[in-house]
Amino acid sequence: MHSTRTSGSRVFGRRAFMSAAAAAGASTALRSAPAEASAPRRGIKLGFDNFSIRDFGWKAPALIEYAAAQRVDTLLLSDLNVYESLEGDYLEKIKAQAAAAGIELQAGTGSICPTSSAYDRNRLGPAEEHARLLIRTAKTLGARVARCYLGTSNDRKGDGGIYRHIEAMIKTLKAVRAEAADANVRIAVENHAADMQAWELAMLIEEAGKDVVGATLDCGNAVYTMEDPMVNLEVLGPYTVTTGMRDTAVWETPRGAGAMWANMGEGVTDWPAYIDRFRELCPGVPFVLEILSYIWPRDLPYLEPDLWKEFPRARAGEFARFVALAKRGRKFTLTPGRPAGAQSKELTRAQQRFDLEHGLEYCRRVLGLGLK
Repeated sequence: MHSTRTSGSRVFGRRAFMSAAAAAGASTALRSAPAEASAPRRGIKLGFDNFSIRDFGWKAPALIEYAAAQRVDTLLLSDLNVYESLEGDYLEKIKAQAAAAGIELQAGTGSICPTSSAYDRNRLGPAEEHARLLIRTAKTLGARVARCYLGTSNDRKGDGGIYRHIEAMIKTLKAVRAEAADANVRIAVENHAADMQAWELAMLIEEAGKDVVGATLDCGNAVYTMEDPMVNLEVLGPYTVTTGMRDTAVWETPRGAGAMWANMGEGVTDWPAYIDRFRELCPGVPFVLEILSYIWPRDLPYLEPDLWKEFPRARAGEFARFVALAKRGRKFTLTPGRPAGAQSKELTRAQQRFDLEHGLEYCRRVLGLGLK
């Protein structure tokens, strides 16, 4: 059995891995499971993004084993570093392992926008070539989805704002249209790290060609661009091919609003209503958790004029929905039973695992998600 090295020096073989997974399931997800009776199944696939448990440093084989232990339907491998090789023989083995476990794989990488500060040309080479690498990887894995993004909130600043980067991203996407179409792969651009509002991403997709480009719908990132998650869903739902889901706490502040990603059920998202609309707008699309709880808080000082230099074309009606969300919101609270103590690598890993497994349990029991 192939063993996988974590980001430290510890090696996880199959037996040690499965024992750890079983112990974690008993000590975290069940202890923190919501008390509500199980909801009726909705026929929506449930999965997670490996970034949810990034500090374990697991490679693809261990991630697939963990995903199988968690009984998920979909695993989004959102970066190319999870593979020990990008050669065809290795990727075919990963494909076979996932198929044997009954898990749908989705491929991913980071930015493919050559003008974004998030794109590292020195390491990755030309953006078009990196996009082609992503498409080839997805094809070999049998993945129909190749997730990527433009950049971060930093790209909203400076001359031309986000719109000059959108133009550069569109050029990259158009350059690889043929390869994506031939591979039967949809390039799924995420609204990422407060780079684009939903309508801006929809504009990008339409211009790049929605036959080969779609959206990675991220409701948590939506809040960080002053969007109500329901508005984000209404705009991007028809383009969505995969997702990155989590809850968010939002509250009013003297300068506008504050926000913090939180565990499922601990934020302001009306999940039953959201899932009802998600099922209508995104048939067949998996609900993929990207849990990033209680880190990277966001200050949204919309009462200060300088903020609006970054959002010169913001839509008043959509912003009004966000203000209403902040008014009825509240600050976050920590999930009972979440690991605590002196900060350490071990604690970070325990918290990431707790948060993800709590989210999976919440999605199954409260929202009726998952096919297994």
